[in-house]
Amino acid sequence: MARIRKLTVSTDAQGHTAGWAETELAPPAPDPCAAAFFDVDNTMMQGASIYWFARGLAARKYFTSTDLARFAWQQLRFRVLAREHAGDMSQAKDAALAFIEGWRVDDVERLSEEIFDELMAPRIWAGTRQLAQRHLDAGQRVWLVSAAPVEIGRVIAARLGLTGAIGTVAEVLDGAYTGRLAGDLMHGPAKADAVTQLAAVEGLDLTRCAAYSDSANDLPLLSAVGRAVAVNPDGTLLRQARQHGWEVRDFRTGRRAVRIAVPSTAAAGVVAGAVTAGLALHRRRRSS
Repeated sequence: MARIRKLTVSTDAQGHTAGWAETELAPPAPDPCAAAFFDVDNTMMQGASIYWFARGLAARKYFTSTDLARFAWQQLRFRVLAREHAGDMSQAKDAALAFIEGWRVDDVERLSEEIFDELMAPRIWAGTRQLAQRHLDAGQRVWLVSAAPVEIGRVIAARLGLTGAIGTVAEVLDGAYTGRLAGDLMHGPAKADAVTQLAAVEGLDLTRCAAYSDSANDLPLLSAVGRAVAVNPDGTLLRQARQHGWEVRDFRTGRRAVRIAVPSTAAAGVVAGAVTAGLALHRRRRSS
């Protein structure tokens, strides 16, 4: 943790400046009971992480535009199920990770690292990164909390120097994905549940913790902590933030805000569906 330097002025008996002295102050004492939790898509990063992951796969010829058209409906199906079956996510779970069956975990981790460096790093919001750094400088831990696969979240957290990541966890057998979830989708109330469980394990006091998100889907998470911050909020979250008196940070400006919102909605649904196509195509090529 960086130390703070302070300049003080010394004066003589007549009150004239006699010189400057530099003293080094100790940083704030770490607060082991406080932490910050950041959503990823459109909060820490412009657009959706799965969108940029898919773009990286496309650049590596893991799928073609024809595959994209054939398989995009699978992601659309997942999005519809996730929205319409908020109380019963079993169907959405089946649609979420079936496409990764047979893929090696180390392959996904390697690709995530490469694609982060190429496509995601330039799209990290500088303002949100500074908010996270403030918590780190205050001796607090900082976790990402994302519906994206936890492997992607861990790479982003490691690259940004954060404590760690919470994300959707896929079942793994002998180093390969089975295509099933190991738990719940890290979406909506599941984020709040995961953070509550983490707090119990890590000895955190959630009333002293902060959470940051752009989406009304994360209202359970934002409501679970003592300090909620709406970052680049959607309309529903902005209304809720105003109603509850939550802090609002918006790093978007004008038409650019409209453009960057696209990857997290329609385009993300289409291109993330291409991940399904790409992984299926890759499996076919590996087995042929």
